Amino acid sequence: RWQPATTRGRGSRTEEDRRAGCWHRQMKVAVMSERVSGRLMSAARKALVRPPQRGARFAAGQARRQGGGRVSVRVRVAPSPSEAGLFTGTDESMFCGKDGTVYQGETSGPAGAQGSKGKYHIHTFGCQMNMADSERMAGVLESMGYENSTDPDDANVLVYNTCSIRERAEVKVYGALGRQAKRKREEGTDLKVVVAGCVASQEGEQLLRRVPEVDLVMGPHHVNRLDQLLEQVDQGSQVCAIEPIHISEDIATPKRDSDISAWVNVIYGCNECCTYCVVPGTRGKEQSREPEAIRREILSLGEAGYKEVTLLGQNIDAYGRDLPGFATDGSGRRLWTFSDLLRHVHGCPGIERIRFATSHPRYFTKRLIKTCHELPQVCEYFHIPFQSGNDEILRQMKRGYNMARYRGIIHYIRELMPNASVSADIIVGFPGETEDQFQDTMNIVRELGFDRVFTAAYSPRPNTDAAEWDNQVADLIKADRLNRLNRLCLEVAGELSQRHVGSVEEVLVEGPNPKDPGQVMGRTQHNKIAFFDGSLDDMRGQLVKVKVNAATASCLYCEVA
Repeated sequence: RWQPATTRGRGSRTEEDRRAGCWHRQMKVAVMSERVSGRLMSAARKALVRPPQRGARFAAGQARRQGGGRVSVRVRVAPSPSEAGLFTGTDESMFCGKDGTVYQGETSGPAGAQGSKGKYHIHTFGCQMNMADSERMAGVLESMGYENSTDPDDANVLVYNTCSIRERAEVKVYGALGRQAKRKREEGTDLKVVVAGCVASQEGEQLLRRVPEVDLVMGPHHVNRLDQLLEQVDQGSQVCAIEPIHISEDIATPKRDSDISAWVNVIYGCNECCTYCVVPGTRGKEQSREPEAIRREILSLGEAGYKEVTLLGQNIDAYGRDLPGFATDGSGRRLWTFSDLLRHVHGCPGIERIRFATSHPRYFTKRLIKTCHELPQVCEYFHIPFQSGNDEILRQMKRGYNMARYRGIIHYIRELMPNASVSADIIVGFPGETEDQFQDTMNIVRELGFDRVFTAAYSPRPNTDAAEWDNQVADLIKADRLNRLNRLCLEVAGELSQRHVGSVEEVLVEGPNPKDPGQVMGRTQHNKIAFFDGSLDDMRGQLVKVKVNAATASCLYCEVA
């Protein structure tokens, strides 16, 4: 609620600010120009970070005075770059998107059991690991007698599967919790509110104190114990289950959101110590599943009619480091590596395609690249984050490799598989990053070329080393760098996509084109979305050969070959 501004001192509001709809003390200035000179950027940065902030006009005036001339940059007033969506990256289709995704699976089970205990609703934020966990929780809930609802207000059990890798996803969760907590207080319903995932692990009992209406807080390790934990809630307990545990073979049967493609976890947790990342603290140490258990799951998926599996792990190419034994060939490597696992699960009847994510450059070997090349079911698509193109920034991140190694990986992939698609993750504005170091990242994008890049501005996270450093980069500079990087990534991806035009590709049809009911949609083995005319009833779940007529950065427009 605005009050009349009677002074022009600190924290006062002008008529211009009133129109913008923001408090001075909450203002951030987001640069909309492609490039701002170093001198003007420095001046604007000093104006921006001076507490309390004095608004866009003050920042622009300060920059003009120190810059020695008129400032020809356009600025806008925004609550926060992260809240305003400046830090979202170029493509979130692999993940749950900025608002998360609601589990859509149709309830199936024994007659009379469906809905006997009520309804459940699952809202997932974050990565593919969370998506797979949500399917497992859906399976547990349906075995208890609940049926799915896509309306949170209609649910008896409400599950938020959370992500804490970015602050914005965390804010979204608390917003949703606030609405449901109010409903629970006012209506006095028997609603059970569950917070799962990485925010749950990070916040623990503090979350229960902050939102007392939450009944259960549980980390990713406890997904297959959801039924036991809800029984404790039914007995009147408020439960917090976040302690790391050994994950014995998961007996939960996932209720999968698709009957064509399936997630298969192969390794849980992360042993890395990246200075910006919360994952080791929220998902625990690495725990590889037994190879035979993974193969049995994939065999059962093939028997059920699935055509594609995606093997999941935080660092999937580190698979097997915690399993016993060494190879018998005298090489000194572990008995089971990810290369060995791929060969072990390849050839399962019914499975046409195998994908995997996410890879870490430290463990991505020539042997693994050769294995992918030799196994026809393994898709020629590789997601290998490099985070920064500058070796000093990588050292400060504790990533464990340099760009010479990363270049070698990409060059060897393209030597064996010239048309392979490669995607990456990049963080801009890591503490202490200079413009020259950022330009190293831009140059890597130009040099290596990526079909897809997930970009983000550095976001200080709790319990991470880098969050405590005093050389944080101003949000203004992060926003500018992110804008420039996104434009470059889109340009490069668009150019690379043209290599598919005129070629014949094989597409696994998944569903309709949401913008044209006369067309179907699927993905190529290079993970490109393809649209073409066809009957969904006849083609769904089938591999169809198509000719590519046109291409954009993310999509192919085709006709049946």
